[in-house]
Amino acid sequence: MSANPNQQNIAESLTQVPSEFRYLIKGDRKQRIMASMVVVVMVAFYLLGLYVLEINPLRIITGLGELGKIVWLMLPPDPETWERAIRLLFSLIETISIAFLGTLLAAIIAFPLGFLAARNIVSLRLPQFMMRRGLDSIRGIDTLIWALIWINVVGLGPFAGVLAIMCSDIGSFGKLFSEAIEAADRKPVEGVKSAGGSHLDTIRLGIIPQILPVMLSQVLYYFESNTRSATIIGIVGAGGIGLYLAEQIRTLEWQQASFSILLILIAVALIDALSSRIRFAIIGGQQQ
Repeated sequence: MSANPNQQNIAESLTQVPSEFRYLIKGDRKQRIMASMVVVVMVAFYLLGLYVLEINPLRIITGLGELGKIVWLMLPPDPETWERAIRLLFSLIETISIAFLGTLLAAIIAFPLGFLAARNIVSLRLPQFMMRRGLDSIRGIDTLIWALIWINVVGLGPFAGVLAIMCSDIGSFGKLFSEAIEAADRKPVEGVKSAGGSHLDTIRLGIIPQILPVMLSQVLYYFESNTRSATIIGIVGAGGIGLYLAEQIRTLEWQQASFSILLILIAVALIDALSSRIRFAIIGGQQQ
């Protein structure tokens, strides 16, 4: 009796699947039981988290009416006076300046630190490991915490905001830059070495031309993201439009608050469009 053609096709296809994944097709009972247990445990932890954190969907449903009321009070956006509108516009420019300077300073400082944290640049594992952990520690502190720290050091104002964004992004840029360096193609590096180049020459001529477009693209993305972060840290007194927005919400000036939010949304959209064009010009290709 000849075998079923469908079974033969399945058997032939199964031989092309890696052995560690064949149980998914063959239906190994033990593996299915283990997968089911993992799912059950994850669901149990999820439900426990809902209970511990007192997350109640009914509170959200009942609060939708209040949210609709707030949205209604926000319409139409109104700065109340032209003088206040101009003041908000200048504070928005200050917010964008905080984001730009903080991102730029972080990128400049993180550029050499990324090389020190890359495995293919630093052969000694202890300094490389310490640099990695140091960048992780800096990145582990949120921008808002850095803002509160620098406000107590240098006082209120945009200078504290610039320092907060700079410190927060140094850790992120250092990690991203080091990963880009480690992922660089080895062939240009080997070509520079074969031509008699030094270790510094391999970095300058073999690695930097490869990673520079990637780094610039990452910096542009973080500048866009930090524009929103600069708004948040302004709430705690680090300069920018966030301070006005917090005061408007605190005094229930909803129309003025919606005008400030509208300015922020327009600024973020413009920065996103501009940075996208610059990124595509740097990395090549056409914008979708």
